[in-house]
Amino acid sequence: MIEHLDGAVIPTGFDVPVDPLRRAAHFTGEPGCIAEARNFAAHFLEQLRTEWCAEIGDRTDGEVLLVVSELVTNADRHSNGPYILDLEGTDAVVTVSVYDSSAALPLRFSKDPQRVGRHGLEIVHALAAEVSAERVPVGKRVSAVLRLETE
Repeated sequence: MIEHLDGAVIPTGFDVPVDPLRRAAHFTGEPGCIAEARNFAAHFLEQLRTEWCAEIGDRTDGEVLLVVSELVTNADRHSNGPYILDLEGTDAVVTVSVYDSSAALPLRFSKDPQRVGRHGLEIVHALAAEVSAERVPVGKRVSAVLRLETE
């Protein structure tokens, strides 16, 4: 919190939230879930702007939504059940994690401009600062960390 006293700005020590903003949503895999996940992520980014005063440029905004699309699409196509989109962010980074019921870790194919499809993880790796995939008790979690830039 910042107080203003006769034009002077006085920081009070309560300027930044203590915990990262975190939201999660469950998707069934029904038609339209990928668009719903993108809308959920767009709303999350707006909350991050408001609650964390995060400065997120249009390009970075689009990159976060693209990563959400790619990871949710992979979960939708390659798992036999519902999936969870988990978003966590501060004014500097956003972590996009998708949990699904398949224990098979995703494959990242080498660059091949002749290949049609299967470029999702290649795109995620190009946009994210970090990408990880690990097995969890009910399947796997694939996560991507994106740095927020204002451009």
